[in-house]
Amino acid sequence: MKIFVGIKQVPDTETKIKLLPNAAGVDLTGVKFVVNPYDEFAIEEAVKIKEKNPGTQVFAITLGPKQRVSEVLRTALAMGCDEGVVVNSNSELDNLGVAKALAAAIKTEGGCDLLLLGKLAIDDNGSSVGPMIAELLGAPHISVVSKLELTGTTAKVERDIEGGAKEIFEVPLPCVLTANKGLNMPRYASLPGIMKAKKKVLKEYEAETLAAGVCKSKATAFTLPDDKTAVKMIAGDAGAQAQELARMLRDEAKVL
Repeated sequence: MKIFVGIKQVPDTETKIKLLPNAAGVDLTGVKFVVNPYDEFAIEEAVKIKEKNPGTQVFAITLGPKQRVSEVLRTALAMGCDEGVVVNSNSELDNLGVAKALAAAIKTEGGCDLLLLGKLAIDDNGSSVGPMIAELLGAPHISVVSKLELTGTTAKVERDIEGGAKEIFEVPLPCVLTANKGLNMPRYASLPGIMKAKKKVLKEYEAETLAAGVCKSKATAFTLPDDKTAVKMIAGDAGAQAQELARMLRDEAKVL
């Protein structure tokens, strides 16, 4: 079996976001980048499948400036992936552009039996690259996967839906699945794995070569959310607090 895992490099959740002076983008100076957390579930699931099925190969693939995004491929290799593929692009591609370039790279590599990605990237919450790649590859797609069982050429998949309920599907391989939290518990990369990953040669492609004319729609302005107002503490006994709260809601918040 041949498995591809799509990975995105995203800013660490503790990073304080700053905008460029012209507000046309995010200032990436000093930003710490990490593997998108939902993609870690995809990596772990692919490695688990490989461990249960001898002969399976797992390819980690990502897109972006190769000098920077190669770091997440090294992390995936240290976790147990076999090969790393970087699609170099210094352009700010939109999600369709990313999907076109990644789909073209996968086709160039001879296709796959299974493509796993995270259900969304925590930087833009798009949730669209996985389904787009599936459409471009002509493969069925299931999102928000919380359980996966492979039997021969069929995948039995459980996905989360609203209200805490579950849906269960059977889908033929090859297919595209996007992983949700709860699918597994991602492992930590071992020291031997990290050292081995550093020596691994990554395969490289150019986004523009793979998918000429990839989409480049671009946001023209960004704004940060307003600062939260300070919390006001109301003193006094319960009766006094209730009266003061009613006054504040009427006179200050203007909701009564």
